[in-house]
Amino acid sequence: MNNKEGNNKRGGSRPNSSRPSSNKPKPPMPKRAQGPKKAKPTGNLAEEEAKKPNQAPKRQKAADEMRLNKYISNSGVCSRRDADIYIQSGNVKVNGVPVTEMGYLVKSTDVVNFDGVTLNPEKKEYILLNKPKNFTTALDEGQEHRHVLELVRGATSAKIAAVGRMDKNTTGLLLFTNDTDMLRKFTIPNQKSSKIYQVSLDKNLKFEDLEKISKGVFLDGHRIAVDEVSYIENEPKSEIGLKLRSANVKVVRAIFENAGYDVLRIDRVSFAGLTKKNLPRGNWRFLTDQEVINLKNI
Repeated sequence: MNNKEGNNKRGGSRPNSSRPSSNKPKPPMPKRAQGPKKAKPTGNLAEEEAKKPNQAPKRQKAADEMRLNKYISNSGVCSRRDADIYIQSGNVKVNGVPVTEMGYLVKSTDVVNFDGVTLNPEKKEYILLNKPKNFTTALDEGQEHRHVLELVRGATSAKIAAVGRMDKNTTGLLLFTNDTDMLRKFTIPNQKSSKIYQVSLDKNLKFEDLEKISKGVFLDGHRIAVDEVSYIENEPKSEIGLKLRSANVKVVRAIFENAGYDVLRIDRVSFAGLTKKNLPRGNWRFLTDQEVINLKNI
């Protein structure tokens, strides 16, 4: 063994070199301490609020609070959309102070004044009646014909109204509610929901007339679409089933009178999916929660 090498081993001498061996791993770099992340500047809060005029600051809604437009709509005076217009125009006061902010929250104990009238919000009610004869939705047909509200007087203390019109001779399903949005939805001319009527005529309906009616009819210059018309099974050919989207019973009568037939009776057997099942003539019932949801989703 070389003596110099032995001395190096025993004495632990290192080679005379200023550079460390490249095979030796470098110590890890110490991690730089990181402070809390800086929040991104959001700008001036006043400027952000200025971008949304008449918008109330967002905050958590309490259990006993509701939006002002919903409060107004629940009272039955107008829809939420119309309520927003009244609020923006300064026609609504809360506890005597005018409110114009969208999304303003009120409590049941607040006093809301709408266009000079103090409101009393009501729970929305939905009542289905199987209307008998000699009751009418009109208020000007004389005292010999009673109003349909007499038949549902004990159902609720809310200010309900009939959805659509029915004359004294028409029977069948009639919906009542204090929900102004639903009242408007089912009384506009262009509706998505279907109604089914059983119509009794003074004579048998000719097949060619049935075919003509099925293609739609023109009344007062307007085309009335007919979803379906047919003879009722096991009944005389003077008993006709008619399905259309109009809730106006006058249209049903006019369709057959325009074809040269006199209408003896009209009975609405279905209204937007609601039927007379387990509902005898002259009786009423509340709609189930699911039925209300179905009507709102039409």
